[in-house]
Amino acid sequence: MTSEHPTDRTGPVIVWFRDDLRIADHPALHAALEHGQPIVAVYVLDEESVGVRPLGSAARWWLHQSLRSLTADIEALGGRLLLRRGAAGPIMTALVHETDASAVFWNRRYGLPERTVDTAIKSDLRASGIDAHSFAGSLLFEPWTIQTGQGGSYSVFTPFWRACTAGPPPRAPYPAPDSIPGWAGILDADPPSSDDLDSWGLEPSRPDWAGGLRAAWTPGEASAHALLQTFLDGSLPRYGSERDQPAQNATSRLSPYLRWGEISPCQVWSATQSAQRGLTGTALTSATRFLTEVGWREFTYHVLFNAPDLATKNLRPAFDAFPWPPVDQEALAAWQQGRTGFALVDAGMRELWRTGSMHNRVRMVTASFLIKNMLVDWREGERWFWDTLVDADPASNPFGWQWVAGSGADAAPYFRIFNPNLQAAKFDPHQQYIRENVPEYGTDAYPAPLVDLGETRRAALAAYESVKNPSA
Repeated sequence: MTSEHPTDRTGPVIVWFRDDLRIADHPALHAALEHGQPIVAVYVLDEESVGVRPLGSAARWWLHQSLRSLTADIEALGGRLLLRRGAAGPIMTALVHETDASAVFWNRRYGLPERTVDTAIKSDLRASGIDAHSFAGSLLFEPWTIQTGQGGSYSVFTPFWRACTAGPPPRAPYPAPDSIPGWAGILDADPPSSDDLDSWGLEPSRPDWAGGLRAAWTPGEASAHALLQTFLDGSLPRYGSERDQPAQNATSRLSPYLRWGEISPCQVWSATQSAQRGLTGTALTSATRFLTEVGWREFTYHVLFNAPDLATKNLRPAFDAFPWPPVDQEALAAWQQGRTGFALVDAGMRELWRTGSMHNRVRMVTASFLIKNMLVDWREGERWFWDTLVDADPASNPFGWQWVAGSGADAAPYFRIFNPNLQAAKFDPHQQYIRENVPEYGTDAYPAPLVDLGETRRAALAAYESVKNPSA
């Protein structure tokens, strides 16, 4: 792999890590190593560039652990990871000058503010004679390469995924490097400075509420691959039949590792296809279903790329007129804290607070309850999940909320309202998940129901009719 803009400079190559905190199957790092120059690896915590959304609290916790793991992995291969904080543009310009770098390589991001930052940096560097090059490292298919017959973007998953799978397959993952050559003895000046990770204050203190996160997760590339192998060896054959049951260990739990790029979708795809070759019958169907769920992640980024305001703006303009009532802050707090009186909703919200995650089936139920039984704007829920999920993803999180609300791409119809009691009976019939997360369930200490499901369903449908038929 070579650069589009070769240069006669012989200085080191800067590899800019972002949402790709891994060593193996890292296209930018792979290209930099092929370049044959020393590597300057850097991570920039940018919460200052225009439009960049600051991380939520749980995501900041994960980032701290992931950077600590990546630092150790790079150092074990002979390199060093620099940490810088601030607007990415000035930082990358300064680092190029500090190191006399010949090139800057990175893997692409897909939100509009991030793309705007990256485009400006690439333009400025190239104007200065620096080779700046971006790579495809976070998706199976770049969003602009999958188009309808008319050359537009897709708004429905099935034809989108059909178009993806009809073309060339995802590339094979790049292997992990044997070493990462540092700049020791190359630069005349002292090595570039690096922030101390602890100084960023990413971990909570006073109070330290992250004990449940630590118990539930071990961030880092090695953990991601161990988790994938455990899933392929054990749960993959029953994924199709048990993935909607939150008490069963039938899902991969790879979502946060994919969000932070500690494992790539190409690695997941390749490993799953290898495991799939020995399967037949329902086990083979389960593996295919799992790969389709990887496809849904692709679809959310396709939508985000073409609708940059996904977290704040209804994809379906008709929903702009939805008559959301004023938010009852006490009721909203009851939902956030898992005190609604509906066991599956409360179990999910408490799992979220304790572990920074929630089973996907329960995410849909809790979201439906907030939007359609409490008549709270989906954006309130999206913001809460953004702050509390370790896998808070700029594409999947708002996509999921708009899907449930009925305002998004390939959305569930607004009149599809998940009854939390029926969902609990169907997917947690023995109340294992509920009792694990709501120990007082069934006692006098458990709160009474916050709303009447029948009345709130009728109110939600009436509100929807006012949008569907504005003249009625």
